[in-house]
Amino acid sequence: MAELQKKYGFWTATAMVVGIVIGSGVFFKADDVLKASGGSLTTALTAWLIGGLIMVVTAYVFSKIATRIEKVNGVVDYFEQAYGSKAGYLVAWFMTFIYYPTLVAVLAWVSANYTAGLLQMENGVWPISAIYLTAFFLLNYFSPILAGKWQVTSTVVKLIPLGLVAIVGGVVGLSSGQTMTNFMQTADTVSGEGGLAVATLSTAFAYEGWIIATVINAELRDAKRTLPRALVVGTIAVAAIYMLYYLGISGVLTNAEVLAEGDGAPVKVIALIFDKLSGTVLTVFVIISCLGTLNGLIMGSARGMYSIASRRMGPAPDVFRKVNPVTNSTINSAVLGYLLSCMWLVVWYGNFNGWWGQFMDISELPIAFLYVIYISIYIWVMRTFTDLGSFSRFLCPLLAAAGSLYIIWGAVQKDMFLHFLVISLIIVAVGLPYMRVRR
Repeated sequence: MAELQKKYGFWTATAMVVGIVIGSGVFFKADDVLKASGGSLTTALTAWLIGGLIMVVTAYVFSKIATRIEKVNGVVDYFEQAYGSKAGYLVAWFMTFIYYPTLVAVLAWVSANYTAGLLQMENGVWPISAIYLTAFFLLNYFSPILAGKWQVTSTVVKLIPLGLVAIVGGVVGLSSGQTMTNFMQTADTVSGEGGLAVATLSTAFAYEGWIIATVINAELRDAKRTLPRALVVGTIAVAAIYMLYYLGISGVLTNAEVLAEGDGAPVKVIALIFDKLSGTVLTVFVIISCLGTLNGLIMGSARGMYSIASRRMGPAPDVFRKVNPVTNSTINSAVLGYLLSCMWLVVWYGNFNGWWGQFMDISELPIAFLYVIYISIYIWVMRTFTDLGSFSRFLCPLLAAAGSLYIIWGAVQKDMFLHFLVISLIIVAVGLPYMRVRR
């Protein structure tokens, strides 16, 4: 049986952290955060700051774990080490059937949304979503090395629109006084839409993804040194970039205009400062940015069932642990990841067509469920990592746990939270009969 080779280094790992996190959320969640903040820029920025701090502290705690455990699937390995193989199996099942494919589906849609807008194809969003989803699964299936190089390249490219909005918008806002005006005036086009907790939950999607870098742990050269550095450096960079970007938008658009523009706010900023052509070019950069995130999520999704089968657990482990000897990519695991992502894309489609009665936000709710798992890992760190100092062993895990609880509280207030909880429990229950190790 072929094994996954150590083919990635520090820059690929860091690119996965930065590249998966910075992608779509910062573009299409900006107005959602402001809306949940009741139109207040101060509250919105506070939400972005809290979300960023939660991410950095959480990544720091996980960096301490990553120096000790080097297997196949990051958070699953950690949970398994803490609470046993059966507990790790349940987390892997959740990641494979819910977490990865829901986010892949949403990212394919976001990428298609910007593409359809650029091409002026009103009815093209969903077909393009399916095309993107299929194309990047095929890329990871036939050429994982090329997929890794795309991850690094798209990470560099995606910093261009963020840098332009942050620098140009920041300078314009400070010189015109627009930034200070936004701090002082709340948009009157929206009233309280959930408050700081719900706004922070919206930033959680924009900050999510760094944990997926741990799925290539076993494929990293010098993983015990490389992964912790990538986690800490990458998350700090993301938090700083996001804050500057959001200030850049507020330097050109009023709070009310940000809400009105919605996902198109960053394109509008550049178009106002330069010209329509610049806005079009920026849209291309945004699309590349989103596709970089989509690729990173698919790198995780393609390995989902493999991580279960590599433990000789789950249905047909010999089938799902197969690795292509030529491309060194997962085979049947990637196919299952693709099919599950297609299924969740249909669920996402149903949201926009009133199938469920309310909006089941699969862009945020799975992330909140993952934070429940994180809290259990923090408890394990505090209980067993006796060689660490008080800062790393107690203070950081406690701060990370408090942040996790805050995000979970925001999720509880979302529409259809209980519905999604029940669906998730049913999906996990389906995997229970396959929990035992198969020889």
